[in-house]
Amino acid sequence: MKTFDMIIIGGGAGAFAAAIRADELKAKTAMINAGLPLGGTCVNVGCVPSKRLLRAGEIIYLSKNHKIPGIELDVKHIDFSAIVKDEIELVSNMRREKYEKVLNGLTSVSFLEGYATFLSDKEIMVSDEILHAGKMIVATGSKAYVPPIKGIEEIEYITHVEALKMQRLPENLIIIGAGPVSIEFAQMLSRFGSSVTIVKRSSGILRFAEKELAKRLEHILVSEGVNIITVESFKYIQRIKGKKVLTVSVDGKKLDIVGDEVLVAAGKIPNTQNLDLDKVGVDLDEKEAIIVNEMLQTSNPNIYAAGDVTNLPLRIEPTAGREGTLAAENALTGTKISIEYDSVPFTVFTDPQLAGVGLTEADQMRRTGTSNCRTISFENVPKAVIMNHTEGLIKMVIHPENEQIMGVHLLAPHAGELIAEAMVLVRNKNTVEDVINTLPMFPTLSESIKLAAMSFKKDISSLSCCV
Repeated sequence: MKTFDMIIIGGGAGAFAAAIRADELKAKTAMINAGLPLGGTCVNVGCVPSKRLLRAGEIIYLSKNHKIPGIELDVKHIDFSAIVKDEIELVSNMRREKYEKVLNGLTSVSFLEGYATFLSDKEIMVSDEILHAGKMIVATGSKAYVPPIKGIEEIEYITHVEALKMQRLPENLIIIGAGPVSIEFAQMLSRFGSSVTIVKRSSGILRFAEKELAKRLEHILVSEGVNIITVESFKYIQRIKGKKVLTVSVDGKKLDIVGDEVLVAAGKIPNTQNLDLDKVGVDLDEKEAIIVNEMLQTSNPNIYAAGDVTNLPLRIEPTAGREGTLAAENALTGTKISIEYDSVPFTVFTDPQLAGVGLTEADQMRRTGTSNCRTISFENVPKAVIMNHTEGLIKMVIHPENEQIMGVHLLAPHAGELIAEAMVLVRNKNTVEDVINTLPMFPTLSESIKLAAMSFKKDISSLSCCV
């Protein structure tokens, strides 16, 4: 039996961050991975490949919709398979450079390929071999949730994993769900030329986001040709004459939606099955996620968890990485470091991007029963006017008494970049007055944050650019 200071189960962002910190602490560590290749979701079937394809779709769209008089661009041919091949090569290169080479450089970390199951809180089984460690970290990530629609297992649906490797662009695509994966793929594949229909049960899209901005993004998607249908229920799905037909109920009537392909993007579920966590007293919530405390510790004090496999509020790559680091730190050294999730931003990489940090207006109302907020259009942002990209919005939420900035939410070009400034404002508990006294560069989109702060004090539509 091999003995370690720590065993990490998983190979994605949380697991790698934990391994790097364990190596820095000179802890003898084993990393166990199976399923997705090294790097997990982000580099293999998530952030990296999808953003490459989104960029390709953006270029196609801008060639026809740049809004600059006197310029006519003609995209004569789109080789979808070549675009996908480039994306797959990018993934391979980044996996090699950022994961395989990094792992090889960790002198205290041993890597084993295989599925792990718990024998006790200090022992796991991997490929008929027993490994022992004083501390364990579970960072096994998540997988696509497949809703229980009658007939879905018989029609050969795809998830984001298969969608990123398609060699042929579907003529008609049905997407089930209205979260970030659904919305990004819908716009991307629509811009490549697919006729896309999003089918969802709840009203609106991106339920976690600021409603005003999500509604505007929905209008933008519809204006680009994406069909969005809200249904009362999913009846069944079947294959008819080579097509996939989803039957739903809308206003009490049956409606058939026909597509060449069905992309299931209805959320994700943690990979906690087959680990035998019940044997070691690790509690799960109703969604099968591992319940952890602020220090990433499970109900078993020797076992920690990080990333998508947990019940933590944000399941994105930056938090997974930080959680992995802190899980290793806390487990190996006894520290009690945690993350302030209210100051962690998110971004949905549509065009324009939707990003946010801190509380929404609804969050603030739930917590305190009171709120003060302003929403301004990017028609008031000179750089957006210069770019002919004014459809965006920025909403700032502040505390009514002390004017502390509680949340900033952006629907804008490069919102994922802009939200970094807002993250610092929320984290440092800055006030509206703090932002008003800053001097952002003109003309830049970052001026939108100052304009949002100024809108609490005056009518910004009557101001000159220099103010």
